[in-house]
Amino acid sequence: MNGVNLTLRALHHGERHLAGQLIATAERHRTEHEIHHVATDLAAWSREHVARLSEAADGRGVHLSGSAGASTAGVLSALREKTAEAMAHRPEPGLLLLRDLRELHLGAVENSLHWEMLAQAARAVRDEPLLTLVSRCHPRTLRQMRWTNTMIKNLAPQILTSL
Repeated sequence: MNGVNLTLRALHHGERHLAGQLIATAERHRTEHEIHHVATDLAAWSREHVARLSEAADGRGVHLSGSAGASTAGVLSALREKTAEAMAHRPEPGLLLLRDLRELHLGAVENSLHWEMLAQAARAVRDEPLLTLVSRCHPRTLRQMRWTNTMIKNLAPQILTSL
């Protein structure tokens, strides 16, 4: 297997993981409406990236398995919702939110690096379909990074000084 295929596989895994993290964060912080709604929307982007990566890999003879962030089971979803409601009245949810945002940011950064590596390889071998894939998906990953970074900048002072 060549390096491009390995990078496709790593990026596929990273986008699947990020989609799952975004959904878990959205559920865990359901009472924080901006977090809940934006994280849900960003997860849809990562799920779309997973599907596009699978298609690109199939065209190269590489099968990438796994769902694009399988939906949470009803029982787990209800449990997360109740936990989020209960935690909304304690000071620790802010620290949990910062931790979640940090993890989301690091996941998006890792994916961005893989997208950049893929772009450079596609340019080197003049692989236009792969370059098109990167140019469609990487800007969204950069947007995910900017959102998490902005949320951390906005929330950290209040959360960390109120403890």
